[in-house]
Amino acid sequence: MRVRRLVAGLLAAALLSGCAQSVDPIERLGKKAAQKVRPRESAYRRWGLAAPLARAPKPPARTTARTAGPGLPPVVDHVPTRDKVVFLTYDDGAERDPRFVDMVRELRLPVSVFLTDSVVGPGYGHFAQLRAVGADMQNHTLDHATLRGLPYLGQRAEICGQQDKLKQRFGIRPRLLRPPYGRYDSTTLRAAGDCGVAAVVLWRASMRAEGLRYAEGDRLRPGDIVLARPEDTDDVTLIDSTTRLLRRVQAQGFTVARLEDYL
Repeated sequence: MRVRRLVAGLLAAALLSGCAQSVDPIERLGKKAAQKVRPRESAYRRWGLAAPLARAPKPPARTTARTAGPGLPPVVDHVPTRDKVVFLTYDDGAERDPRFVDMVRELRLPVSVFLTDSVVGPGYGHFAQLRAVGADMQNHTLDHATLRGLPYLGQRAEICGQQDKLKQRFGIRPRLLRPPYGRYDSTTLRAAGDCGVAAVVLWRASMRAEGLRYAEGDRLRPGDIVLARPEDTDDVTLIDSTTRLLRRVQAQGFTVARLEDYL
């Protein structure tokens, strides 16, 4: 009760002082949702961190990435920014640990989840819970087929079909697409644009059993998109692999921001 009163008091003070709108994923959901969340200071140790995650700075106006041609969405593996932020992304939807919902909620962790319908199967309820605590749901195609080389109609069916599924499940059409295995071609971009996709998202760092693997160099850079997949970490759980990743992010002087705020 004391914590709830404290959170409510802080929210009221912020409203009265005319503070700028927070980019915190929980506070986006309103006062009632924010009041249910434990303060960061009491949550970080519970999830294996030595210090709270730094608050992400207020994002600039959405970045305009270079496109491959008129009417085609850009392909991005990072966001051009000087902010010391990186973006956490998860693929497929095979992992449905209910504790991850608690982790995202308590750490107020902005994550983007790229869902494949055939992988999620009957598990959409879990991702509805994740979305309710601030996670973003995006498109990873209907059946996880390799898009590159498929004819236009086949690629459009995979992409638009999942747009329709996610609209049906969550009431929104995703803005972002991650092609399975990161493989795409010009036809992918044309089909994605026709399906309403604003950007095709790859990655510049990925979590592995041995730690972070970088596409270039030996450390994170501002705006890196990070792929976090527990299946790449040798039977380490989703919670443990995320904790390891967050420790590395903090050790390199970064924090986590919401990808959709920058694209």
